[in-house]
Amino acid sequence: MRLSEILGALHYLRPLCGAADGTLWRDQMRSLLEAEVRDDARSRRFIERFNQGYRGFSSVYRQCTPAAETALARYVEEGGALIRNVTTRYNR
Repeated sequence: MRLSEILGALHYLRPLCGAADGTLWRDQMRSLLEAEVRDDARSRRFIERFNQGYRGFSSVYRQCTPAAETALARYVEEGGALIRNVTTRYNR
């Protein structure tokens, strides 16, 4: 669930701060849903967390600021750590 929220935040923050990602983070979310989710209720929870991450930053930042760049860097780091942890744990 946390990764869903991070993907939503990245979907908002990266383009705000000049990255030409397009739909990359939404596409990553779609891939996560396809790989992880097997029922509608769980899918809705993942999607809500994605939207929560997006809305949380869109309500605060209208332009890229140093604080937005710091949040972006932290979310990239945390998301990477989550992915490494899950991959290491379940890819054996």
